[in-house]
Parts: sequence; structure tokens; C-alpha cells
Amino acid sequence: MATEALAQYSVADFGTDVCLGLSKNGQKEIPSKYLYDEVGSALFDVITLLPEYGLFRADERLLQENAGAIARSLLPERVVVAELGSGSGRKTFGLLEALAKHQPTIYHPIEISQKALDQCSKELSHLDNVSVRALQQPYLEGLLSVAANRKPGERLLVLFLGSTIGNFDRRPAERFLGQVRRILTAGDALLLSADLEKPLSQLLPAYDDAVGVTASFNLNVLARMNRELEADFDLFAFRHLARYNAEERRIEMHLRSVRAQTVVIPRAACKVSFLEGETIWTESSHKFRASEVMEMGRRSGFRPREQWTDREWAFAQTLFVAD
Repeated sequence: MATEALAQYSVADFGTDVCLGLSKNGQKEIPSKYLYDEVGSALFDVITLLPEYGLFRADERLLQENAGAIARSLLPERVVVAELGSGSGRKTFGLLEALAKHQPTIYHPIEISQKALDQCSKELSHLDNVSVRALQQPYLEGLLSVAANRKPGERLLVLFLGSTIGNFDRRPAERFLGQVRRILTAGDALLLSADLEKPLSQLLPAYDDAVGVTASFNLNVLARMNRELEADFDLFAFRHLARYNAEERRIEMHLRSVRAQTVVIPRAACKVSFLEGETIWTESSHKFRASEVMEMGRRSGFRPREQWTDREWAFAQTLFVAD
């Protein structure tokens, strides 16, 4: 799962994507971005605190432990930080603090949710020597804005944390990193987080916790369709399913229909029939090898400078420099 906060899209876009995804031949699906409405984002915040979900804490630990080393590797040049999908900005606090000890630091959280940006600005408002300049834009558009407004001598540090890269399929993930690289100039940096392969006994519970928070998070997308698209989904007629696709090395979250049924979605001008056992694929979370992350960066035009792995949860942060 991503740590991307509340995502806001027009009802028309939501309806179009839902109709296209649920009308597909074969596997029905819904884009994972629609999991993150206000309710879904609140549930995801709870998920990050669950004992089974070690990913978030690993990301936070690595940043805390290596903030000083990351800052020193970028100085003495003036550093401008751009975070793709900042959420509350809580994890980034230590890194910004380390940079700000040496120089005034500009931080651009890039989010499509104004609520998330407001929360981030509040969270970081008392950091000395840090100027928060939020951008309510999609990732690449926001990064283009930051790059276009950089001053001579400023070096960009792009943060892409939370293993959000794992929500892309592998080839699109590499294409995305290539797009990031083309926006940057030589000497700019990227700090990329990626969740690593681990035993299924540890991995599966992270996406199917004992309390059922992840199930509620997943089922909320059906409730969202009921609220916003006037659909008539019976939430008791679907079950949360998390499974591991060994060939693709990814966790897949699905919603499984427990009976044959037909759902009407008026504001999407769509009617969808389900067989008993048929699923809606709602999200993927690809897992990587540490060396694979470095190779992916190299092929995208970056040079790996340093990589750190967490001691408690197989997770990596890799600092890349744009060649």
C-alpha cells in the first residue's frame, strides 16, 4: 500500500474509471488511487500503526538513522527538497532538520490533496530554517514546477518514500523513474524507498491484519462508490482478499464476491454482474531485491550513491544521483 494521502478526483472521472475497470473482460479492477478518499486515508493512517504493518516504521527508522549522512552527502550546495506524495510530512521531519542545521532549506510537499498539504504544513511549521512551499499537483507536474523555479546553484533532492514505487507494475515503475530523471539536472538526487522480498508469514499479515482494518480500508472503495456514484453495492456480499503473486513478486488486494450478483452504478451509467468468487483487483504492492532497486535506478539514468536496509523489516532506502 502507498502512503499517499487523500486523493480527490471529479465524480465524472471516478465514474468513468469505475465503469471501464469493472467492464473489463477477465479480471475486473479499480485504480488504487480511489482507495484514498477521506475515509480510506484515515483508515490507512491506522494501518501504519498496526503491529503487522512494519513497512511504515522501517521507512521512518531509516530516515531517522541516516538523515545526517544524507544531508552531509548533498552539502555544501543549497538543497531544495521535493517530496512526491508527502502525506503529513511526519517522516521527513528529521531529514529536513538535518539539512536546516547547515543552511536555509526549502521543502516542497507535492500532493493532490489540499487537506494533506495543510496537515503537512502544520506538522513542519515549527522547524527552524525550513520554508514549506506546498504544491497541490500530481507528482510529475509538481516536480516540473519545482524544477522550473529553481535558482542557479540549487540542488534538488526528490523524496519518493513509503515504497509507493511498488504500486506501479515493474516496467511502468522504471518509466516513472525515467520521467523523474528527465526533469532533473546532473547532480540532483533521488531518495527512493522500496519494500523488499520477505517470508510470506511476515508479508501477508501486513495486508490482512487480525483486527480487520485493512479489510475495512479495501471495502471502503465500494462504500465510496455507493456514496459518490449512487451504486448499490452490498458490502456484506464482498470479502477482502490479500494474496501473493509469486511470478510477479507482488501482493494483490482484491474484493471477492461471495455470491452471484448484479450491481447498478447510476452515476457511472454502468451495470456490473459478478459471479460467485469473482474478484475486483484494487491494489498491488510489488516487492524487490535490494540489488534490483539499484539496477532499476541505473537504467533510469541515476547512479546509486548509498543504500540502507532496515534491521527489523526487509526494506531499503537508496540514494541516487542524477548522472
